[in-house]
Amino acid sequence: MVNRHVYFDTATLYYRAYYAVPEKIVAPDGTPSGAVRGFLDMVSTLLTQFPPSDVVFAWDDDWRPAWRVALVPSYKTHRAEDSDGVEVEVVPDTLGPQIDAISHILDSIGLPRIGQEGHEADDILGSLVHQRPGATSVVTGDRDLFQLVDDDKDVQVVSIIKGVKNLEVIDDAYLMNRFGVTGSQYVDYATLRGDASDGLPGVKGIGEKTASALMSEYGSLANLVSAVQAGTADVKPAVKDRIASHVEYIEAATQVVRTRTDAKIPKSLAIPKRLASPADLDFLVADWGIERQVARLLKTLNIG
Repeated sequence: MVNRHVYFDTATLYYRAYYAVPEKIVAPDGTPSGAVRGFLDMVSTLLTQFPPSDVVFAWDDDWRPAWRVALVPSYKTHRAEDSDGVEVEVVPDTLGPQIDAISHILDSIGLPRIGQEGHEADDILGSLVHQRPGATSVVTGDRDLFQLVDDDKDVQVVSIIKGVKNLEVIDDAYLMNRFGVTGSQYVDYATLRGDASDGLPGVKGIGEKTASALMSEYGSLANLVSAVQAGTADVKPAVKDRIASHVEYIEAATQVVRTRTDAKIPKSLAIPKRLASPADLDFLVADWGIERQVARLLKTLNIG
C-alpha cells in the first residue's frame, strides 16, 4: 500500500467521539473523557487502515469567518451564541475541556495541528491539498469536503459519516454514482442544493435531483447562469426563473462553500520520531487516564 498524506478534519472526529462514547466513561477525577478516548482510538484505527507519509490535524481557529458571514448572513447562525457580548460556537459543556485536552495531546506528541484566523478547518484542508501534491486521504464527516476529491491527482475523501467501522472512500466514481457530479463540480452542486446544517438555503425549489441534472447538462453553475441570462437555457420555466432570481445568492454562496487554498502551511510536516514534550504528555495521560489510547497511537506512528 502506498503511503499517503493523511489530513484530519479534527472537529468531525471529536464530535463523533463525544456522541458515540457514553458519558459514564470518565477520567480518574470523574471528568467525562469519552471524546478524548474515542478520538485517539479513531485516529489510530484510521492511520492503521491508511498508512501515512505525514499527518496533519486541521483546526477551526475561526469556525465562522466574518468574510463568509458578510457573503451569506445566515451562515452557521443557528450554531452561534453570545458569551459576554462575543459570538462563540455552541459546544456542549462537557466537550469543551476535552477539545482543549485533545489539542494539548497532539501538541505534546508533536503532531502538526494547523489553524489560522479567517480560515475554517475546511480551508486548512483545501490549502493542504492545493499546496502539497501527492496521494492524499482527507478524513472528515463533512460532505462539503467532497469538493476536494480528484482522481487525476489521487485525492480521496475518507468519509466517517456512517462511522469509522463503516467508512466510505469517496472518489470521483462514487460521487458520480451517488450525486451525478465529480469532485470538481461538487461546490456548484452543493450551492444549488443548499445545506441547512450550515445555514445555506440553496436555490429555493432545487433539490439534489434537479441540481445533479443541471450539472450534468451544463457542467458548471457559471455555464448555467450564463445560459439563463442569455435566454438559451433549455430548462423548465420555473427552474429558469429560480436561477435568474438567485444569481446574487449563487455568486455569494459559491464562495462560501468553496474551501480557501491560501492558508499558510509549514514546509515541514513530518511525523516526529520523538515526542515534542514527554513531560506534558505524561501529565495528560495520567490526568485523563488514556495510557492505552496514547500508547496505541504512538505505536501506530512509530514515535519513540
